[in-house]
Amino acid sequence: MSVLITSIGELTTNDPETGGNALVLDGAEVAWVGDAASAPQADEQVDVGGRAVLPGWVDSHTHLVFAGDRTEEFGARMAGKPYRAGGIAVTVGATRAASDAQLEAVVARHVAEAVAQGTTFVETKTGYGLTVADELRSALVAAKHADEVTFLGAHLVPPGADADEYTALVCGDMLDAVAPHVRWADVFCETGAFDEDQSRAVLTAAAKHGLGLRVHGNQLGEGPGVRLAVELGAASVDHCTYLAQSDVDALASSDTVATLLPACDLSTRQPLPDARKLLDAGATVALASNCNPGSSYTSSIAFCVATAVLQMRMSVEEAVRAATLGGAQALRRDDVGVLRPGARADVHVLDAPSVTHLAYRPGVPLTHAVWRKGARVR
Repeated sequence: MSVLITSIGELTTNDPETGGNALVLDGAEVAWVGDAASAPQADEQVDVGGRAVLPGWVDSHTHLVFAGDRTEEFGARMAGKPYRAGGIAVTVGATRAASDAQLEAVVARHVAEAVAQGTTFVETKTGYGLTVADELRSALVAAKHADEVTFLGAHLVPPGADADEYTALVCGDMLDAVAPHVRWADVFCETGAFDEDQSRAVLTAAAKHGLGLRVHGNQLGEGPGVRLAVELGAASVDHCTYLAQSDVDALASSDTVATLLPACDLSTRQPLPDARKLLDAGATVALASNCNPGSSYTSSIAFCVATAVLQMRMSVEEAVRAATLGGAQALRRDDVGVLRPGARADVHVLDAPSVTHLAYRPGVPLTHAVWRKGARVR
């Protein structure tokens, strides 16, 4: 069925060759974009009454396969206790103890929550199982609801395990089991998690399995994460909270996307990334939620956009682009994060005349309507 969306007040397409005040969705694709006066016939017409229309949010970094609760840890951080990577182990225990049905319900609930706020494309990761069996079932559960799945067996060395022996397990039996069910592999290259040699081993092994590469890097301090990501051609390096000038230069001269996770930095009371420096240097920037139970328990990309504008010196247009097209680039996708003929029919209608209201009215729910793969879901 085709749908003509018309009376658009402001249309963000992220495509310099496409614009207007109307678009047609035909099945799961965008069929046409242009001026309403020349719009083709469609089975249904939706008048959005002067509201802003943009591509659906592309959330390129989440951790939705989990069980348990970490409010106690959050409360301790708010009282002044510093964030440490080891808190992941709490979620690992709860996730291992949960049934497949319980895990699937958690993923489904959070994806639905995100979609209701305009997120139409969701990446999520394994990483709270840390055994061959639990990482495999995490991947299978994630694939039922997320658009793309990333293997993150290298999230944390399980308590009591030898780091090098566990790294060998990730690179061997675990990767063999999970690789057929995911598109990406990731590693937490950070103090308290995996060092540079271990991270390189994981990423190299994943590449040999044909997986795309992602890196958690430079979250808790300057380190090798950005450099390693760029060297190995990773699609993205995520966090980028602490960057040396050499890291900024490396990102600006590469195809590796700097994915910024401002909700995580607020929740962990870390400094916010220097988005302005990255953008001015010519780096590609994405914004994502990092939705997870420990360090960033939000699915609101609008919150991330408002934070980026109000506290990270991004313009509204830069932040919206980073949360749509930037997320798509971080996932090496050219069919989402844009509104042009042939793109996936993922549309977000704001209850506002322009995207400026995302930062002008922070915290106000502005999602009016959502189409995901051509189906209206809100």
